[in-house]
Amino acid sequence: MGPDTSTDRPGRPGRHSVTAADKARARDVSLRRIARLFIPHRWSIATVTAIIVASSVVAMASPFLLRAVIDDALPDRNLPLLVWLVIGMVAVATVTAALGVVQAWISTNVGQQVMHRLRTDVFTHLQRQSVAFFTRTRTGEVQSRITNDIGGMQTVVTSTATSLASNLTTVVATLVAMLALSWQLTLVSLLVLPPSIWLTRRVARMRRAITAAQQRELADLNVVIEEGLSISAVQLTKTMGTGPALVRRFTASSERLVDLELRAQLAGRWRMAATTIVFAAIPAIIYLSAGLPVTGGTMTIGTLVAFTALQAGLYRPIVGLLDVGVSLISSLALFARIFEYLDLPVDVDDPAAPVDIDPARVEGHVRIEDVTFTHTGSDTAAVAGITLDVPAGSTLALVGETGSGKSTIAALIARLHDPDAGRITIDGIDLRDMRLADLARIVGVVSQETYLLHTTVRENLRYARSDATDAEIEAAARDAQIHDLIVSLPDGYDTVVGSRGHRFSGGEKQRIAIARTLLRDPRVLVLDEATSALDTATERAVQRALDELGRGRTTITIAHRLSTVRAADQIVVVDHGRIAESGTHDTLVARHGRYATLAA
Repeated sequence: MGPDTSTDRPGRPGRHSVTAADKARARDVSLRRIARLFIPHRWSIATVTAIIVASSVVAMASPFLLRAVIDDALPDRNLPLLVWLVIGMVAVATVTAALGVVQAWISTNVGQQVMHRLRTDVFTHLQRQSVAFFTRTRTGEVQSRITNDIGGMQTVVTSTATSLASNLTTVVATLVAMLALSWQLTLVSLLVLPPSIWLTRRVARMRRAITAAQQRELADLNVVIEEGLSISAVQLTKTMGTGPALVRRFTASSERLVDLELRAQLAGRWRMAATTIVFAAIPAIIYLSAGLPVTGGTMTIGTLVAFTALQAGLYRPIVGLLDVGVSLISSLALFARIFEYLDLPVDVDDPAAPVDIDPARVEGHVRIEDVTFTHTGSDTAAVAGITLDVPAGSTLALVGETGSGKSTIAALIARLHDPDAGRITIDGIDLRDMRLADLARIVGVVSQETYLLHTTVRENLRYARSDATDAEIEAAARDAQIHDLIVSLPDGYDTVVGSRGHRFSGGEKQRIAIARTLLRDPRVLVLDEATSALDTATERAVQRALDELGRGRTTITIAHRLSTVRAADQIVVVDHGRIAESGTHDTLVARHGRYATLAA
């Protein structure tokens, strides 16, 4: 299952409509586009080609040396000539083997560099995708594209170009040598080519379809692994008793992969076997042709043996060329899946001409001006016509029922989405005119769902600022009320937090996240229900850390528990994506409106 690229509404700024025709073009992979991947390595490829040509030319000396042994050295008992001919044979084998090693090293290096570029290009491009892409795309699918699909192309990328050049050069050189020995027998040898090419094309088409199905099934298998073996998934499985069902799902997917692999390996195998039989029969036909009256007495034994050796040597590169064709066409399904991701439009990106900003000098005056936003696939605006003014250093609280649009406003301020209409500014600068890196330094977000990396506490904190010193890390932890707990652990700041931070409780993870945000020192702070899942005692500890975090910053808080926002400079009640009322706690309670109902 690929990414959902459903057609968006026309007229939505910053979005791209994707039609069925666009998807069809994405699947139509151009060989020219694949070839462009190798352009940076053209000199290495030229060197390999030169080595291949030299190796093929040198190898062609062997049958002529063999003919001289049989027709001249042995019948005449010419020992010196025989010695030189044998030395020549050994020299030819040595030179071709050495050239083969150099060729393999260069071609493998080129292939791995191309693979490296594809992996990093896909990863980098996916990093630039908006949150909307990841909410509609399965994590296992993304992982499968980067690992399975690119890994499946390794043989093609690493060896196709060199194999093509090597086999083609060998075929041409062999044909020239065969023609020099006997043009009549050469024509007989080539009778097998047309049916072989026709069969190979049919096999290639079959394997391409099977390869596409294999990669889709691998993606599904990755999804099952992601959904079944992550720490959260394991906890859910054990508490719901769904382990056996998940095993059955995994087993069924794995069995389908077995079937597809068998079909891929056996596709056209009978057809290729028929070709092999025909190739094997050619030497017998050559011997028969050599004995016919029309050729009788015109060919020496040495010529016949040398020609047969050449013909046998011709079989390998021809089959190699046919196999390259099959592999290349089959791999187009893999390239199509990779290029589909590389061609995804970036909805939220750096501006073409960004405004130069020094994040340290930003005051943090936030304005939301008549902003409307609708999530992809929804018919109802998440927020509509929202206008808010949050002066620098002040606190704004957004309250309302679940689904009212509070978190959407927070996501828009962090520019996880771009509004469909209106704009959001900080110190008068539209967020869309800022570099994303600058905005990330200006706006800090602490949400209810804290994500910690599977590494040490120290590295989790340093993730926010790679150049942070140990002293700065510990100072941030103290301000977040978590330092004493960390140092009490056996390994202190070098304690591994475990997958998704399950080594710590919810409140502890929240305070680590707060410390991480403190290290970045953002001027605008967005707290998205940061304490809603905590018990009262833990909430008080986290709230003290949040109070420290929000000191001197513009703070926008989203909360269900109104007790945490009573002291906000401005409280806004959001209802169905619109502002229902706004004011301070006391004035809103006195109005006996929506806020008073929530506070009751």
